[in-house]
Amino acid sequence: MKPYYEDEWVTLYHGDCREVLPGIAGFASVIVTDPPYGETNLAWDRWQDGWAQAVAGWSRQLWCFGSMRMFLEHRDDFGPWQYAQEIVWEKHNGSGFHADRFRRVHEFATHWYQGPWEALHTNVQTTPDATARTVRKKAKPPQWHGATGGTVYRSEDGGPRLMRSVLRVRSEHGRAVHPTQKPLGIIDPLIAYSSDPGDTVLDPFTGSGSVLLAARQSRRHAIGIEADEAYCETAVRRLSHFELFGALSTEVTP
Repeated sequence: MKPYYEDEWVTLYHGDCREVLPGIAGFASVIVTDPPYGETNLAWDRWQDGWAQAVAGWSRQLWCFGSMRMFLEHRDDFGPWQYAQEIVWEKHNGSGFHADRFRRVHEFATHWYQGPWEALHTNVQTTPDATARTVRKKAKPPQWHGATGGTVYRSEDGGPRLMRSVLRVRSEHGRAVHPTQKPLGIIDPLIAYSSDPGDTVLDPFTGSGSVLLAARQSRRHAIGIEADEAYCETAVRRLSHFELFGALSTEVTP
């Protein structure tokens, strides 16, 4: 199948992923995608039945953005996959469809896999947040056995620790070119966790191309598929304007 766009690192196809994937060959270290949730009356927001099964032969790891409602309503669609974990993306602003409920300021990115967990290649994400602090030790009373006077010393506490499952990243509100555009800062940790430089990342719902951009900037190859040709054009423009391997501003608060 002829690509809609192709460069040294990125290949983009125009079409329905369920129809495109059987016509191309390859295997991805990870799938990172943001499918339509099917929660609004907008014409483009329609759940695509069978997509999770269609991509199952393409990778052993899948990161999928979505809401709790989406995952509960379509849980059977993830039949080929085993559930591993979830990341909570906390936004700086919220959205909600109901005035009588809590204001939703988060989305989920769920991690799925196939085969034994021990056989997966994962890169544990840490936060190098060691900080020096002054510790004051109070003097013990004279009657205390081995009493000592008060001391002050410098301690290096913290050190690298596991990245938290709740990540605060500024949304693309006010600068997005797609209704559900995800910031690179929430995509980058998922790609880094499940792949190495030189590996391939697949996004079957490319939208404006954020996953492709994040993959390319982190020196991964990327395959994208998008059904709406207008957004294929948008993704190509973004890929063309972003400097290859430019600085990736993650804006993550781990």
